[in-house]
Amino acid sequence: MILSFLTQPEGVRVAKLIALSPCSGLLPLEIGGIVVTEVSIDRLTSVAAFDGKTKATSTSLKDQVGAGLAAPNRRSGAVSWFGHGVWMVTGAVSLDGLAAVSDQTDAWAVVHIEGLGVEDVLARLVPVDLRGHIFHVDHVAKTMLGHLSVTITRIGPQGFEIMVMRSMAATLVHDLQIAMRGVALR
Repeated sequence: MILSFLTQPEGVRVAKLIALSPCSGLLPLEIGGIVVTEVSIDRLTSVAAFDGKTKATSTSLKDQVGAGLAAPNRRSGAVSWFGHGVWMVTGAVSLDGLAAVSDQTDAWAVVHIEGLGVEDVLARLVPVDLRGHIFHVDHVAKTMLGHLSVTITRIGPQGFEIMVMRSMAATLVHDLQIAMRGVALR
């Protein structure tokens, strides 16, 4: 948030908050045919099924967002595996009595990076083999990007989605920019 002040006719200063996205002013970025853009998500919800309620949670999600709980290290439609017993859902859900649900919308920065050579860029930063014949579309990895903890999902033959904590958005963009320049200069 940016804080600015408005002066009222009586001389009273009133604070006005201006909402900014996590990567505001940093993206889009294009170097050497690789493009990084910010993804705007209206609602991001974490879901952790209660003991014995995994199947019911999956069924309810399928009814609400068109996809049930994804397998580990996978994405299924709007539902992504996010770690041990946790999934991230793009959209609002109601799972009363089935799962712990938490609004995560403002907690994360989400970017897409795509273009010819994107795997080479990410290979400079990520200790996971993201080549297409190993890491397929809708595969998800909880890993490190440089020194940042991230979640990476392959979204296409030459495209990835990267999620990082909102407070690390500028560092993510900086690290990607350095790697993109390195690959472009080869």
